[in-house]
Amino acid sequence: MNSSEESAVSAMSAGRSAMRMGPAELVQAAAMARRFYLEGKSKIQIAEEFGVSRFKVARVLETALERDLVRIEIRVPAELDAERSDALRARYGLRHAVVVESPAPTDETEDSPDPENLGEVAADLLGELVTEGDVLGLAWGRSTIHMAAALDQLPPCTVVQLTGVYDAGTAERGSVEAVRRAAQVSGGEAHPIYAPMLLPDPATAAALRNQTGIARAFEYFDKVTVAAVSIGSWEPGISTVHDMLSDEERAHYASLGVAAEMSAHLFDAEGRRVGRDLGERCITVEADRLRRIPEVVAIAGGQRKAAAIDAVLRSGLVTSLVTDTAAADQLLVAGPPPRPALSRADPDGS
Repeated sequence: MNSSEESAVSAMSAGRSAMRMGPAELVQAAAMARRFYLEGKSKIQIAEEFGVSRFKVARVLETALERDLVRIEIRVPAELDAERSDALRARYGLRHAVVVESPAPTDETEDSPDPENLGEVAADLLGELVTEGDVLGLAWGRSTIHMAAALDQLPPCTVVQLTGVYDAGTAERGSVEAVRRAAQVSGGEAHPIYAPMLLPDPATAAALRNQTGIARAFEYFDKVTVAAVSIGSWEPGISTVHDMLSDEERAHYASLGVAAEMSAHLFDAEGRRVGRDLGERCITVEADRLRRIPEVVAIAGGQRKAAAIDAVLRSGLVTSLVTDTAAADQLLVAGPPPRPALSRADPDGS
């Protein structure tokens, strides 16, 4: 047998040896794996215990994975899609992206603006993000109202309303009640706004902003540390602002290229603000103030809202997103990736 043949035989023997583990090796590998994965010991600690090098420990742990002695399983609740969440976070440069499994479509839910389970997940996310002493801001929106109703725990914090209500007559069932609910859960102060979101003219809006209760709420806008907002696409039943305007006004803003609405601010497909004159008639947090809030969580889902969500994420006003798989699939195949959301860059200033 020549030297090359001897080398080949030796390599084959080494390969078979590596593939097989004797009972002592199996027991040792299992023990090391237990120490490392279950007891949280370091490789150096394990090496000292077993009288081997830490490099030997690393090889044994690697072999344990290859030989299926150890199985690492990453499990999240069935309603959360971890893979899409991470992909969406990376694409838009978000701090947090949570994608919820879309409910099976039915006659009742097929055209619904937002899946209600988004509110439940958003409530849990707020429980993570809000810390004691924070100021939590809530903007009007169906999804934020669902979120507030699902809240079951919050650290002590102040809660302030960021927008007027869709209709003053529904205040008890809308954002005023959402603010009260969040404050009740947290045990903190509530600062609601008893006023419509949209007024007939700028003068009326300015007069309302100077009223004592509303002015007090506005004073807290610069103190907000975490905010929750909703997103609407520019179509009936999906944007509350759209529904509040006359046909002539809707046509005017549509001609400006509006693709999305958030807290009475309008955006085109690139995230640039359009129709700024509308804000002069609205009771809402200003866009510049919203941009300065450290954490702004948008809650919106459904395939019909995907383009609107994309537009708002490009605006630099939002840092985190709670959405569903139907919207996420559309967002992940959208146009070129925008600048990271966490840069908070204003597209109008680029």
